[in-house]
Amino acid sequence: MQQKDSWLLPDGIEEILPADAKHLESLRRRLLDMFACWGYELVIPPFIDFLDSLLIGSGHDLDLQTFKLTDQISGEMLGVRADMTPQVARIDAHHLHHEWPTRLCYYGTVLHTRGDPLEKTRSPMQIGAELYGHAGIDSDIEVIRLMLEMLALTGVLNVHLDLGHVGIYRSLSRQAGLSSVQESELFDVLQRKARPELLDLMCSYVLDDNLKAMFLALPLLNGGAETIIRARQVFAKADEELQKALTDLETIAARLTTMFPSLPVSFDLAELRGYHYHTGAVFAAFTPAVGREVARGGRYDNIGGVFGRARPATGFSADLKLLAALSDANGSEDSQSKIFAPCHGDAALAEKIRDLRATGHTVIQQLPGQAGDGAAMGCTAALEQENQTWFIKNLA
Repeated sequence: MQQKDSWLLPDGIEEILPADAKHLESLRRRLLDMFACWGYELVIPPFIDFLDSLLIGSGHDLDLQTFKLTDQISGEMLGVRADMTPQVARIDAHHLHHEWPTRLCYYGTVLHTRGDPLEKTRSPMQIGAELYGHAGIDSDIEVIRLMLEMLALTGVLNVHLDLGHVGIYRSLSRQAGLSSVQESELFDVLQRKARPELLDLMCSYVLDDNLKAMFLALPLLNGGAETIIRARQVFAKADEELQKALTDLETIAARLTTMFPSLPVSFDLAELRGYHYHTGAVFAAFTPAVGREVARGGRYDNIGGVFGRARPATGFSADLKLLAALSDANGSEDSQSKIFAPCHGDAALAEKIRDLRATGHTVIQQLPGQAGDGAAMGCTAALEQENQTWFIKNLA
């Protein structure tokens, strides 16, 4: 028996209708072509994978977002990918054996068990790029530049770049000798920037006063270039690794500002999203039109070790559906008209239609007994016959 409202879709799952699908596909092609011009080669990972492979180095959050099922053939637990980055890292580590830097790009639908509070979809179309085999900040700068070029090509306006570095919190946690439980609860509080709870935790921990002051200052260290100046004062007694993280952030920001003089750059040293996954600089692009980031990424060294080869890595990703919604569909698509052809068995007509289609024209041929004429189907021209010759005539 057919269910009532069988046309309904699950929450957060949507269909893309012809006009939007055309716009999205056009944008996808242009972005992948741009990635290719930078030397990024396309890979297509599988939609379903072994659960362990999907969750490598990702932490608890991605585990909660991953749909799980049992493989009826092997009996193993499988997952529907919620993020494609671990799969791309496996391709670099296990299938490609370059000693030189490898540049890969990808796109495809991912599935989340829960939607983002600010974005209801649970099936984003992820597009991104990854650079493997280089540990310096030059590769971080390259992928940030590529991300910014992607947003520019999309037509996203008023982009703002936010920089952070998970090495700062890692360094403080190591200096403080925090247990795994303490590190986890402190991480949760810092993620929410809940300063009263942070103060309570610091009071309950047996820590050096200098370290307590550093942890308490973390949520306040956000803003413009002055943030790094304040951070150097706050972390004056921190170890060399933390000092290097600050230097790297400062250098990345300075070089990007030289390349993109009108780009607003800010810092958030308590930004720990992807903490269990990232190992160095992290970044996100924002625009006033959206209440969350429109693209994000960071460094995630050595994730490929589980797949047989540990390599430094950095990259970014975005939701192609969101980018398409932010871009201007008018003018980004081919404005070529549709041509209506009559239902006719004439061989010359068939040849004319083939020639037009071969040169990129859209020709819709009438079907016997169909409803609607060419104008109703969105055509702006039609094929008509005169003196045994078929020609294109504009519709009034």
